[in-house]
Amino acid sequence: MSLTTLLFGRRLASDEEEKEQIGPFSGIPVLGLDALASASYGPEAALTVLLPLGTLGLRYIVPLSALVITLLAIVYFSYRQTIVAYPNGGGSYIVAKENLGTSAGLVAAAALLLDYVLNVAVAVSAGVGALVSVVPSLLPHTLALCLCVLIVLTAANLRGLRTAGLVFMAPTYAFLGCLFAVIAIGVGKTLLQGGHPAPVVAPPSHPATLGTASLALLCHAFASGCTAMTGVEAVSNGVPAFRKPSSLQARRTLSYIVASLGILLAGIAILTQAYGITATEPGKSGYQSILSQVVAAVVGRGPFYYATLTAVVAVLLLSANTSFADFPRLCQLLAIDRFLPEPFIHRGRRLAFSYGIGVLAGLSAILLVAFHGITDALIPLFAVGAFLAFTMSQAGMVAHWYRVRGKRFRLHLAINAIGATATAATLVVIIASKFAEGAWISTLLVIAAYLIFRSVRGHYEQLDEAVRGHQPLDLTPPPPPIVVVPIRRWDLVAQNGLRFALQLSPEVYALQVLLDDPRVEDLSGEWRELVEEPARAKGIAAPRLVVVRSRYRRLFRPLLRFVTTVARAHPDRQVAVVVPEVVESHWYHYLLHNHTASILKWLLLFRGGKGIVIVNTPFYLYDAPKAA
Repeated sequence: MSLTTLLFGRRLASDEEEKEQIGPFSGIPVLGLDALASASYGPEAALTVLLPLGTLGLRYIVPLSALVITLLAIVYFSYRQTIVAYPNGGGSYIVAKENLGTSAGLVAAAALLLDYVLNVAVAVSAGVGALVSVVPSLLPHTLALCLCVLIVLTAANLRGLRTAGLVFMAPTYAFLGCLFAVIAIGVGKTLLQGGHPAPVVAPPSHPATLGTASLALLCHAFASGCTAMTGVEAVSNGVPAFRKPSSLQARRTLSYIVASLGILLAGIAILTQAYGITATEPGKSGYQSILSQVVAAVVGRGPFYYATLTAVVAVLLLSANTSFADFPRLCQLLAIDRFLPEPFIHRGRRLAFSYGIGVLAGLSAILLVAFHGITDALIPLFAVGAFLAFTMSQAGMVAHWYRVRGKRFRLHLAINAIGATATAATLVVIIASKFAEGAWISTLLVIAAYLIFRSVRGHYEQLDEAVRGHQPLDLTPPPPPIVVVPIRRWDLVAQNGLRFALQLSPEVYALQVLLDDPRVEDLSGEWRELVEEPARAKGIAAPRLVVVRSRYRRLFRPLLRFVTTVARAHPDRQVAVVVPEVVESHWYHYLLHNHTASILKWLLLFRGGKGIVIVNTPFYLYDAPKAA
């Protein structure tokens, strides 16, 4: 078994794709972890904004969470309709493009891609942050831990969706079971003790009141709390990943995810207020996550506390998997429409979109390094992409129902119109309240991505125009090319190249560039004996030797100058550059070479001209390896 097979599994055939599809039970870990895990950092983000108020901020967490849950319900009903209307996948890009036009679709796609990249960075850093709150000695290693987790996630997703779902299933349901139990116990204690339960482990103390709540501060807290809704759109984007009937399976999965998320948000808000739990400063000594404080207050720091926090950390770390499922699929759709490079279209060895997975991992790693793995620094960038995609999708569905009409279309249109209005209003609040903190960066990134999409499409259109041709094949024989063979010294490699060159044309130049290598001799003195006389004996024109002495030890410039000079002197003929090249039997042998042939080919491709043709003549040192 090869190392690649051991790490990523055996290569799957294209007709095995159906086996990789998922149902609701595995769909929640694959497509719902982002949404579920956001319950861990959404309420904490809101409470962090309310820190200047001290304990007074707890008065607002329940109404703010109620607003978020109401918005979540509106978005849920809107996306259920999207899944019904687009059973083959109704992501924001498809819906906006088909109903609002290509430009709107590209804006939605740019917002979604940004959201997916930020989700990976935020999820990984939040998971590591939760781990650090349990094991404070790990704080100095935050960034290294983030990058290690990212590598593991990337490797798991390269093995395919089904594998990822099975791997992530246990921590997902442990997370839900433990937190539901904590919420049930905590709410029960709250009711039995008149709304003021005694904590088993008291949370860190905070000043009673540090300031007053302004509208701007509350809007800022609401905007931060809305990060708890990120990931809700993932199911509508990933409908094709479900087993048939895919639309029904997707709607069930979405219902389970949203119901669970609503319970988590409501329970966390109630318990933080009841137990007097406020946020601690992220990245500082003594930091404790909100969930760590809630679980400790309700059940203490016994075995159940550590089991729950282990599940929380695992889910936070793995919640980036939602992006790994949807980012590559969206990139494939964009590449099919020629707004992204073609490699995004193709599946890898496990039927996963390996190129998209690699790009997502790379971009997320850059973000983690840039922000040193601290979640709070990424939150201001986070919600803009998600809510812009929400808004474009819902507006697209309004246009869809207006155009399609049909039975009960007014009801469907009204639901999506309410969703579009609510998410658009929230988007305005998010941008206004977080603009200075980093929302402006998200806005610029969306614009930049849109321009990249357009430029990629423009390049492909120019390429199509340049190579388009429907005329019959022209078989008029062209004049033989002028052939140039770069040679270093007289050996079997050079002879192999010259023999092939003489088959192409009677006009062949052997070009030797002399540097300061004492092992290489000028071939002028031996050329007559080695080449001219054997050629004359066979009745063919002998290759002409051109020796160039490079005073400044430059190899490629004299080669390129000679080739381009010959090409300019004969504009009606092609110049074929035959490049002799040694082929080793083992990859590590190439570490011993300077790769002159490969560099020369690249330079000729990019600095040559349309009249220059490059031909490789490989010389195998050993028998060629058998094809796999």
